[in-house]
Amino acid sequence: MNSLSIRERIAYGAGDAGCAFVWQTVMLFLAYFYTDVFGLSPAHMGTMFLIVRILDAVTDPLIGALADRTNSKHGKYRPYLLWVSVPFAISCILVFYTPELEGTAKVVYAYASYIFLTLMYTAINVPYCAMANTLSNDSNERTKLQSYRFTMTSIAGLVIVLLAMKLVEVIGGGNQQLGYIGAISVMSSLSVLLFLFCFFNVKERFIPEKVSKGNLKDDLKSLSKNPAWRVLFFQNIVMLVGFVLKDAVIIYYVVSILQRPELVTIFMVLGKLAGVIGAMLAVPMFGKFDKVTAYKLINYIMGMFCILIYFVPSNQITLIFALVIIVNFLKMAASPFLWSMMSDVVDYEKYLSGKSVGGVVFSTNLFAIKMGVALGGALLGWLLAFGGYVGGAEVQTDSALNMINALFTLIPGGIFIFVAFLVNFYPLEQHKVDEVKAGLEAQN
Repeated sequence: MNSLSIRERIAYGAGDAGCAFVWQTVMLFLAYFYTDVFGLSPAHMGTMFLIVRILDAVTDPLIGALADRTNSKHGKYRPYLLWVSVPFAISCILVFYTPELEGTAKVVYAYASYIFLTLMYTAINVPYCAMANTLSNDSNERTKLQSYRFTMTSIAGLVIVLLAMKLVEVIGGGNQQLGYIGAISVMSSLSVLLFLFCFFNVKERFIPEKVSKGNLKDDLKSLSKNPAWRVLFFQNIVMLVGFVLKDAVIIYYVVSILQRPELVTIFMVLGKLAGVIGAMLAVPMFGKFDKVTAYKLINYIMGMFCILIYFVPSNQITLIFALVIIVNFLKMAASPFLWSMMSDVVDYEKYLSGKSVGGVVFSTNLFAIKMGVALGGALLGWLLAFGGYVGGAEVQTDSALNMINALFTLIPGGIFIFVAFLVNFYPLEQHKVDEVKAGLEAQN
């Protein structure tokens, strides 16, 4: 067994925290920035987000295939942390910059800068994710590594929720354009430091000796025959639809259902804190189970607690807070097991076909996650409209309130239970992972 040091686990987690400082800031604030600060129409913004998701279908696996075929003195995946960290930071700053342009020129700038950001995110995040397989060849060690990763990511998310808007206010002094560019410059600088810390403190020990033959088309054709990859790809789409519906409707839920708008920030902060603890305690609490069993169990419990919230009266604030904290705890506790399962898929594909395609495995699953985000966002708008929600209205109809409540509770709860059901078709339980590892060792 290859046991990693605490320093190396923290360093690996720092890499994802670097991604989070940029990408979670984008996810939380970019839509508002585009419509209320940059001056982009909602129609242009929505169309742009959809077009970029379509572009991801091409760029994500291309970057994965490129990383799989990279060989440098720094390793296969690790050098991308060094090469792309600064361009990634610059791309985010460019997105939050408001140029002195009008009309079509301004729209073109928004498209160009956002596409550049998504390309840079893919170029650093895909190799980073795939790198886990080269740090250790032990499945349980990878689960611990992912636990550190998601603990660091959750801490970064908490910092963003607490500080991002305060930085906008302090730096901007009332000028939102200046405030946003200043705040994102701070976040981007932190991301570069975290990427470099990761680069200098991890080591790729298990690099495939041979570069994968063939091309991306061959890789994808081979993966399509891998039952473990198919299950994870589909469940990632479904899972992210649930996460997006639940997370994107938080403000609507607190304002319209609880009727306590002053609690929005504390609601989000407590959720992030619960996520930090969930990622930290994932292995100690659920590590005695096979990781597939643990992942299914967590999703079943998370789904049931989500559904339970629907039936709690809206004046029971303390109980609702407690249940939401449990759901967020479980959400992040599941993540280390899921991403460790993806690493097992990489080994399984090499066992089945002889192909080392870690970059393609992770890039296609990252695309599935992005697709789930896009579908979840679309469903949110459609279902709110179906429920009769009227933006800015002082009083919402009963049908609108019921829809908001369901979007935060019943619907994601049902999705999480369905995800747990889907994982029944995932073939790599621990005994099979051990068999695959032994087979690979025998081949070498």
